[in-house]
Amino acid sequence: MPSVKPSTVLGRQLGDDLRRFRENAGLSTADAAEVLDCTKGKISRIENGHVPVRMPDLIALMQAYGVEDPEAQERLKALARRANRRRREGWWRQYESMLGDTYRDQIELEAICESIRTYQVQLVPGLLQTAEYSRAVTVASRTWQTPEEIDRFVEVRLARQERLAGESPLDFWAVLAEGVLHQQVGGPAVMRAQLEHLTTMAKRPNVTLQVLPFSRGAHSGMFGPYLLLSFPQVASLDLVLTETPTGNIWMEREPEVASYRALFDDARMAALPPTESLALIQRIAKEYTP
Repeated sequence: MPSVKPSTVLGRQLGDDLRRFRENAGLSTADAAEVLDCTKGKISRIENGHVPVRMPDLIALMQAYGVEDPEAQERLKALARRANRRRREGWWRQYESMLGDTYRDQIELEAICESIRTYQVQLVPGLLQTAEYSRAVTVASRTWQTPEEIDRFVEVRLARQERLAGESPLDFWAVLAEGVLHQQVGGPAVMRAQLEHLTTMAKRPNVTLQVLPFSRGAHSGMFGPYLLLSFPQVASLDLVLTETPTGNIWMEREPEVASYRALFDDARMAALPPTESLALIQRIAKEYTP
């Protein structure tokens, strides 16, 4: 299954605004294409956030759409500048040569999203992994072969975790299938340290951790892992990332995203409450004798 690249959230927000102004002006995508001397397809890609908008093109579209309010003009320009800057900047750029498109997209979107909800069936989420656990996962993946590549990837994963700290930390809510706690990634010592790390992280006010125990039996979310990213703008900008061995899939259509919101609600309701989840994690951690 191929990887599908998501549009940037800022680009989608700009595109939504441009679409609304175009429709209010009674213009079609063909009319807008004539303004820029381009194809209708390019206008559609701009409005879906899939391509950046050059400032001269943005000004031409605003004039054609009759956007005369100075505040509206500045908002559109600011969105365009931020969307284009986001594509060029970021701490992850130093790792550009080793990051695939999907993983880079994930890091870029993590940097601006407000919250992440995730359900995991096999692995501890990357934002909660210890260095040793992350290294064991990286080695097993066979994607990175040399010690240098493995070291660099672990660096990236640990750098991503800074998103859980700072002045405006990410709100992170994870539901883990109980099997995650029993899969001996890296061996007993690594697992004990990892589970102890989970209990430490779960004490942060912006981190919620639940375990869905084996005893719950069949449930609606048992068919695979996913991440649901939400943004401080509007709910319609939410994204879902599902992970597969041959390529990760981004979904941004509202009906699809709504289905995953419902799946996560089912998972959190079926899981143990956070306090009971931590007690279970601590009990299992003690079973791993270094």
